[in-house]
Amino acid sequence: MPHDPFREPRAHRQETPTRSGGATVLVIDDEIRSLEAIRRVLAEEFEVISVRGAEEAAEVLTGEMVQVILCDQRMPGENGVDFLKRVRDLWPDPVRMIISGYTDSDDIIAGVNEAGIYHYITKPWHPEKLIASVREAADLYRLQRETGAAPVEVKPNQQRLTRAVADKRKAERRIWEFDRIVHEPTSPVAAVLALGRRATEYDISVLITGASGTGKELLARAIHHGSARAEQAFVVENCGALPDELLESELFGCKKGAFTGAYQDRIGLFEVADGGTIFLDEIGETSPAFQVKLLRVLQEGEIRPLGAQRTRKVNVRVVSATNRDLLADVDAGRFRRDLYYRLAAFPIHLPSLAERPMDIPPIAARILDEVNHSFRREITGFAPATIAALTAYEWPGNVRELYNEIQRMVTLADGDGPLDAHLLSPRIATPVTSTPRPAFVGERLQLKDRVEALEREVIAETLDRLGGNISRVAAELGLSRVGLRAKIQRYDLKRGLEDDDRD
Repeated sequence: MPHDPFREPRAHRQETPTRSGGATVLVIDDEIRSLEAIRRVLAEEFEVISVRGAEEAAEVLTGEMVQVILCDQRMPGENGVDFLKRVRDLWPDPVRMIISGYTDSDDIIAGVNEAGIYHYITKPWHPEKLIASVREAADLYRLQRETGAAPVEVKPNQQRLTRAVADKRKAERRIWEFDRIVHEPTSPVAAVLALGRRATEYDISVLITGASGTGKELLARAIHHGSARAEQAFVVENCGALPDELLESELFGCKKGAFTGAYQDRIGLFEVADGGTIFLDEIGETSPAFQVKLLRVLQEGEIRPLGAQRTRKVNVRVVSATNRDLLADVDAGRFRRDLYYRLAAFPIHLPSLAERPMDIPPIAARILDEVNHSFRREITGFAPATIAALTAYEWPGNVRELYNEIQRMVTLADGDGPLDAHLLSPRIATPVTSTPRPAFVGERLQLKDRVEALEREVIAETLDRLGGNISRVAAELGLSRVGLRAKIQRYDLKRGLEDDDRD
């Protein structure tokens, strides 16, 4: 067999997970660039074996424990569907998926049942969607093995599991997704999650607001996986990352030749999410022209791909998110009022880390567990001074910034003992080491009370120095105006504030 630079020879092995995904994925594609791109995307989470043809893949399957097979349809000689038919007879356990640039290909549709194909992915694929599809397949394989269910064979885009597997999976996710949002019992996030759980009970549009990095997508996933739509697709689109034409193509689909670069028919995410949930992140960044088109989709429950003459009915739950004040944008004419009320039937606000300092220690502990696993370290925790510094810092980047800081500390740490404060970035360590010793330090107070007392003192001093100007104080402390006002009310610091109109 000719040497393939993308396939590393290995000995026969037992089925033991070696990556966080806990699965080995066999990727088959005759195009070397496509093979390399898929391998690069999946290798962050899975062990990937990549080969350039059906015969090489068959040789791999004789000596490797593979959980997921991702096969290109158009290959010289034996095509993807025909090869997967052969795989079904000889190696029925792996979950089989097909990837193709032909979304309505007759040979895929006709061969789906015979080949036992779980799902097909259309080209050009998106990295996040590809990873999500492979995760679903790996999860399905694991659950089949745990429950003893037969391999699942479904039609494209249905992705329905056997009832035994579906019930177990739904029960797991109802608990697991909400539990991923770490918080203390006294945290304001507890009330947020109560709202989120209530939203799972009804098919209602949800608008999640909050600063960047607070976990809006995490909450959206929890709402989806706790709802009656949990067994259908959950798809994500960042509406602020694309110009209108590309965003329309992504969400509603397009016909070949609809615009420059539209080389083939494309299925939109609303159609992919039919029966499930679509998460529209950064919805406040969309243009007024796009808002009109999105409003029609929400009102009529149908989409029309770019360049198409006919509309298509879709049944999709919309969960959207923004870090903007959409009501202020509505008043300023930047966001349509009718669209706002369509999206915000059930609004939920996620507080920033600065508004819930009690959550920082448990969140940091959870992040350290993940970083330890990813970096193959066994660091035992944080030194008390480190926790004090992490808790006192305002975290303008919220959980994302905290995650990056802990990754940096683990990278710099020489041993596996608790992470010491000297490993902190200067912007985080300096406020703690340079602040004059407060009067309360000698008192017998718990860490939480000391941190809150320090926070109150810093806010009071800044308010006094800047004449109570809310905007200037919020900017200096790295807080939002809403977050600062919440702290002012909490610490009873209202006297002498300037009115908003005079900020």
